[in-house]
Amino acid sequence: MRTTMSGHASIKPMIYASLFAALTAIGAFVRIQVPVSPVPITIQVFFVLLSGLVLGSRWAGTSMAVYVMIGIIGFPVFSGGSSGIGVIMGYTGGYLIGFIGAAYVIGLIVEIFGRSTSAAIGAMIAGLAVIYLFGVMQLSIVTHLPIKESVVTGVLPFLIGDFIKLIAALIVFRRIEPLIEK
Repeated sequence: MRTTMSGHASIKPMIYASLFAALTAIGAFVRIQVPVSPVPITIQVFFVLLSGLVLGSRWAGTSMAVYVMIGIIGFPVFSGGSSGIGVIMGYTGGYLIGFIGAAYVIGLIVEIFGRSTSAAIGAMIAGLAVIYLFGVMQLSIVTHLPIKESVVTGVLPFLIGDFIKLIAALIVFRRIEPLIEK
């Protein structure tokens, strides 16, 4: 997969990247509002994590950039069917921007360290850290809360669910890995 996904001649990486952008959009519609946070729980993070493992840095980052751009230009692909630059400037905008960096970082780590279970888990933890970093920064700016309070409302309620998504992404990746051209 490394040669195919990083190659310029194949259309497969573009198809896979498009697929992950679409899956991330679909994941936005599975939404659970958290009472203590303006940020909802969605399945998007699962697809961000999986995209990094499957696509590698370049195509995973591209996939999430396409997803974010589609939402910015007006397609209702953000949480709850929202769209537009206002979402990026709002409570959840940092998390959405973080998706791009997270997918890239996950892909980069597995490109450098391989796809062992420990490397994949480490890569996904790093990816989650990127999402949380961007998310907390934006949440703090928009809500005028101190960073500590933004962590309490923008990270802590999501840790267990994101750990479950991490394990699920690893399981799915291991199942589909033999099907992906190397």
